[in-house]
Amino acid sequence: MRLIIAIIQPTKLAAVRDALQQRGLNRMTVCDALGYGRQRGQVASFRGNEYKVDLLRKVTLEIAVNEAEVESTIEIVRRTALTGSRGEIGDGKIFLLPMAEAIDIASGGRGPTAV
Repeated sequence: MRLIIAIIQPTKLAAVRDALQQRGLNRMTVCDALGYGRQRGQVASFRGNEYKVDLLRKVTLEIAVNEAEVESTIEIVRRTALTGSRGEIGDGKIFLLPMAEAIDIASGGRGPTAV
């Protein structure tokens, strides 16, 4: 079992969710996030005054998957979250973590069946 954490552009959330649902992956947690990477924020303008926006809005997806679904899930997220044909700085990152255990609260099931 693995936990996939994907940080993506908020505008790509619906497309990623739909692509995952088409493959039968109907489970994820979505959280709003603020952050920056190589782009170091942006300069914005409001009523003629420029100001620096240090933290940019992102969306964090947490997706628990069994081993057989890891690579296909990563590829779906990566391909769907790209902006433009080749991607851009700020498209996000995907992190893969091992999951020691999963427990379904309702049924009490443990391990791969709980995912």
